[in-house]
Amino acid sequence: MSGPFSAALRGENAQGFLGVIPDLKCASPKEGDLLVGRDPVAFAAEMVAGGARVLSVVTAPGDFGGSEALLADVVAATGVPVLRKDFITTPVQVEAAAALGASAVLLICSLMDERTLTRLAEVAAGAGLEALVEAHTADELAWARRLGADLVGINNRDITAGETDDGGVERTSALAGLVPGGTLLVSESGIATRSDAESAALAGADAVLVGTALWRADDPVAALAGLRVRWRGRSCDPS
Repeated sequence: MSGPFSAALRGENAQGFLGVIPDLKCASPKEGDLLVGRDPVAFAAEMVAGGARVLSVVTAPGDFGGSEALLADVVAATGVPVLRKDFITTPVQVEAAAALGASAVLLICSLMDERTLTRLAEVAAGAGLEALVEAHTADELAWARRLGADLVGINNRDITAGETDDGGVERTSALAGLVPGGTLLVSESGIATRSDAESAALAGADAVLVGTALWRADDPVAALAGLRVRWRGRSCDPS
């Protein structure tokens, strides 16, 4: 189903820009502590004031330092559509995302079988949530196609290895052609520079999801602006 999360990204595309989804995570297995004493809710508000139309909030605890409370606080503080990003495998987690005010929920193909993916997508739709269906391989993208997903992510890194590998935009470049036209495509992880964002756009991405690069930037708002490159769309001639 389409909803406010996709609509906000398509609004960026309509203005000629690649959508940028700031990913709010307090820590990562590869980078460690990302907060460095900062308030993540204030950081979220800073991203929105700097032009972000949507946000992603990592609610996974442990190595990622997230929580459901953080999601609720960001929703209340910003008023923009928010994606719940977590290792979601049960309907209870999907329903909790809706109760906490999220507009979309991440469903990671590598964490489940195709039947479970279909079931969770149905639960999400019933709860009024969009599902961002994340794939890392051609086979997983086939699941997304059969599901008829309107919102698809290609994770440039391997979530089963904790995203500690060095995967980059070349993964999106290799797989984007398998995503049907009309589907909103998000390139996730491994986006650190304007050049990376341009490569994702050239590959056919409609948006990029970026976390660590914004947290590590000396000026996160300027870094966000730098990622807002020209949108190309998959129907254009990349030359």
